[in-house]
Amino acid sequence: MILQAKNLTKKYGEHTALDQLNLTVNTGDIYCLLGANGAGKSTTINLFLDFVKPTSGCALIEGVEVAKHSVKTKEKIAYIPENLNLYAELSGLENLQYFVGISGKKYEKDELIMFLNEVGLQESAHMQRIKGYSKGMRQKVGIAIALAKKAKVLLLDEPTSGLDPKASNEFSELLLKLKKQGTATLMATHDLFRAKETGTKIGIMKSGSLVDELSSTDINHTNLEKLYLAHMN
Repeated sequence: MILQAKNLTKKYGEHTALDQLNLTVNTGDIYCLLGANGAGKSTTINLFLDFVKPTSGCALIEGVEVAKHSVKTKEKIAYIPENLNLYAELSGLENLQYFVGISGKKYEKDELIMFLNEVGLQESAHMQRIKGYSKGMRQKVGIAIALAKKAKVLLLDEPTSGLDPKASNEFSELLLKLKKQGTATLMATHDLFRAKETGTKIGIMKSGSLVDELSSTDINHTNLEKLYLAHMN
């Protein structure tokens, strides 16, 4: 297993944002966390990133506890939030070079261009400033960073929110490419369609708890929606 939560709990005073979460994401898994706002999806992602510390339990990446070894575990992670923070005044290529460089990887310019081509970013945009990019283009740079870093874990927080159907489909295709390379992906999303189409496993969260877990191949779109809505009532 690459990524694991063991009785992972986060409390803010009297409020329990995450309640004894147990989940496992293996090599090549795309685990989709569904749930309403406040269900605990983003809290889960943030705990694996060590943005917040657990109240109890632990988040593990390749058996290493995130809260105790933040730097070591971050080396294995690529993170794409709803709005990816890239440097607006730098080009897509320059952003890729910078973020890959701080991860300790070194590539020639031609190799970096190959990563951008691999994720489908048009060549005319490689040297354009990020501030002129669409969200879908920025997300492609994020995936290129993950490819170049050879990230073992990809953490995604609502990455397709606000994307048009074409861009959302292109993003899903890139996730499947990473899946084939063995990346373990944990994605918080509201998109039931993408969870079914792209995910290998689906977890449904409510009020900080994982209330259901299933394989995407064991349910169709209609029944997934019915199951989700039943849990939300």
